[in-house]
Amino acid sequence: ANCIPYVQKWLSTKLQNQATFVSSLKKHRSDKVEYLEEKVNKILGYQEKIIALKAESLDDIADTIRAYEGNAGKLYFEALAYCLKPFYTFHGRSYRPAKDGFNAMLNYAYAILYGKVEKALIIAGIDPFVGFLHRDDYNYKSMVYDFIEPYRIFVEVPIFRLFSAKKIKQEHIDEIANGVTLNASGKEILVEKLNKALLEDKKRYKNRNTSRENIIQLDAHQFAQQILMS
Repeated sequence: ANCIPYVQKWLSTKLQNQATFVSSLKKHRSDKVEYLEEKVNKILGYQEKIIALKAESLDDIADTIRAYEGNAGKLYFEALAYCLKPFYTFHGRSYRPAKDGFNAMLNYAYAILYGKVEKALIIAGIDPFVGFLHRDDYNYKSMVYDFIEPYRIFVEVPIFRLFSAKKIKQEHIDEIANGVTLNASGKEILVEKLNKALLEDKKRYKNRNTSRENIIQLDAHQFAQQILMS
């Protein structure tokens, strides 16, 4: 099956989610409207570029797609950081180890989300190891990394809200070599917030109210049917 439209759709949705969320931050931040508008427009510009790409094979455009996606992500996290108070702010994404509390939470939340996406794919009968953009390296769940993109927003928004509401304190984060990590109390706050966002809160989806976790499952089943038919 031609996998380019799937990758374009997933990443286009991801960038749309980023733009929509950044745009929503203008509401109570009149002093930051211009800055945020500029970020939104640039992210949407990369979304258009991703949608416009044409090629015989994904390999021909994979690097370009990754570059556009990466640039949009940088703009997105710059916008989020810009809206946080100095103690809570962060400088770009950092992985293992995280350099700050925001990234420590993000890394932990994405790990939880990966688990949920993998489970949804398996239930739908999709092999999590056979991906499109993230190629099937040995023992690498590349489809999980492809399919997760539209749903990252499900954990990013609750984390941002924890920080903007100043719910995260120094005592939730421990210093480790070259970075920081969430301690037990930090994880507890995050998991509680994510459970509410993913399992309890309902979202309007295809004419019904359902949980975000269920949306991932419904989309996985739909994706499995599309693959079977193609």
